[in-house]
Amino acid sequence: MRFLSKFYIDGFILSILAVVAVASVFPARGDAAEVVSWLTKIAIALLFLLYGTRLSPQEALAGLKHWRLHVTVLACTFVLFPLIGLAARVLVPHILTADLYTGLLFLCLVPSTVQSSIAFTSIAKGNVAGAIVSATVSNLLGVFLTPALVILLMNTTGQARVDPSAIVDIVLQLLVPFFLGQLIRPKVIGWLKRHAEPTKLVDRGSILLVVYSAFSAGMVEGIWHALSPWRILALAVVCMVMLALVLAATMLIGRGEHFDRADRIVVVFCGSKKSLATGLPMATVLFAGAPVGLIVLPLMMFHQIQLITCAALAQRWARTAP
Repeated sequence: MRFLSKFYIDGFILSILAVVAVASVFPARGDAAEVVSWLTKIAIALLFLLYGTRLSPQEALAGLKHWRLHVTVLACTFVLFPLIGLAARVLVPHILTADLYTGLLFLCLVPSTVQSSIAFTSIAKGNVAGAIVSATVSNLLGVFLTPALVILLMNTTGQARVDPSAIVDIVLQLLVPFFLGQLIRPKVIGWLKRHAEPTKLVDRGSILLVVYSAFSAGMVEGIWHALSPWRILALAVVCMVMLALVLAATMLIGRGEHFDRADRIVVVFCGSKKSLATGLPMATVLFAGAPVGLIVLPLMMFHQIQLITCAALAQRWARTAP
């Protein structure tokens, strides 16, 4: 890694690109996909267990009380993004097809990611407690807000409904391990302070598993072959421009709100992300009978771009952390 850093090449970014390449050639199918899915869930649960052990109860309580931060993140997720999505309507039909635009608008309506937002905040030395609360609240509210926004702003062929299992998944996979970590914290915090590598390994490993799982799903679905190279390239450029706009906006909003460095990192990483894990199940329900593969393609592409871009940002901010 030190050798690569001399040439300004980040090893973590190379790892993500390598995982994408492996998933392109050897995507997880059938039973293997199920194993990868369970490994990803276990890694995320372990990650939140470690976060629970690292955060003192006082820090966790402070994260809950920081309402201005959470309102700012929610506004970026459910106000700023939808406005950008509505403005992108001008790209149809010359740049985006109608189905691709439907998918682009849909990605603007889904909640923020939880695992990667918090992992990048941790890597960048940001306010992890605030990120945990903001990202979790975004996902819990998104279970209700996303279908409501879809009904309000889009025409769907399926009947929008809320799946209670999404709330159960969030509680079991994220909140239960976190509170368990809080309980065992007095017994393990000393060891964790002496050994930072386990958290770092789980941080990055869980992100790599998410990347492999998501890209494998796209390869198995064959959605990358459903469009011409020109359309795929145009969609990638649109996703990159959208992410750049949101990253710039969240940085400006964080400064405008006079947040400190740690909180500005939370606004950027939690406010600029979109959850593939939440968006894919919702799309199958909300767009029943429609070409779901094409509709979720913008979300899948944006998800990959945001991981690579935010990984670079997190590593850069980690190096400049006081």
